Amino acid sequence: MNLTAWSDEFSVGIKSIDEQHKKIVNMIKTLHDALDKGKAPAVLDKIINGLLDYTGQHFTYEEELFDKYGYPDAGDHKKEHAKLDKRVLKLKAELDAGSLKIGEVLLLELLHDLLQNHILKTDKKYSAFLVGKGVK
Repeated sequence: MNLTAWSDEFSVGIKSIDEQHKKIVNMIKTLHDALDKGKAPAVLDKIINGLLDYTGQHFTYEEELFDKYGYPDAGDHKKEHAKLDKRVLKLKAELDAGSLKIGEVLLLELLHDLLQNHILKTDKKYSAFLVGKGVK
């Protein structure tokens, strides 16, 4: 599976959420490209700050939909969001402290985890529920 290009396999069937998820794929591509060119330090701040913005907005958006439509697994999903938020904040602190090499690897792992585990597994679980409620 190519994690640096959007694929319909990543889709949850809700256009607004898919558009948000595409940002993760773009972050992965940007970091991969920078790593290949030996220029990762130049993009780390941009990506981690973008990830902080993304998780804040995206997780809030999903959770509002869960609350509005009564998604039965909302509690577990929100807990996963909280764990991911903590990982992003911890990584931001490490990068701010100057741990660039560690940061590159951990950021890439986090982005891959968001895509492969959170989006492809956890988010796919709510897809049918929200689509069934008319969310497009």
